[in-house]
Amino acid sequence: MTDKRTVKDLLEDEIKDLYSAEKQLTKAIPKMAKGSNDPTLKAAFEGHLKETEAQVERLEEIAKLLDMTPTGKKCVGMEGCIHEGAEALEKKGDETILDLGIIGAGSCVEHYEMAGYMTAISLAQRLKATQVVTLLGESLAEEQGAELKLRTIASALMKKAAPDAQAVGR
Repeated sequence: MTDKRTVKDLLEDEIKDLYSAEKQLTKAIPKMAKGSNDPTLKAAFEGHLKETEAQVERLEEIAKLLDMTPTGKKCVGMEGCIHEGAEALEKKGDETILDLGIIGAGSCVEHYEMAGYMTAISLAQRLKATQVVTLLGESLAEEQGAELKLRTIASALMKKAAPDAQAVGR
């Protein structure tokens, strides 16, 4: 027996996955902010929390447009990303190095989200759901901006990080 799935089914699954991911992040981002040592990094996480809360609201609006509920699926991918972030927060040592580890975990989160939003946009475009595409595009732009901000902060922190005693690859 073949399970007949449609593009709309795939889009609904992606919306549920993104919704679960964003809801998980509303709990995880404050921990990342609290665990950050660099004030710029802390502020970046705090600012992105507000964006994440708006993304949850957008996904709820999208669900209404698609006549679906956004709940009912757990995003295990984001759960894994958040677990890695929690591991980064548990480390001890040089504050700059610790912040670089937190940024690495945050970057993984952003890339996961960007992939999900790009997939959902492609599916919504196929369905000619222009309002959905617009709303998803707003969230994608915020995720791209958050990732760029993390990279910029990492670049500044990299200049402050003490290099290891021996160069790698020599």
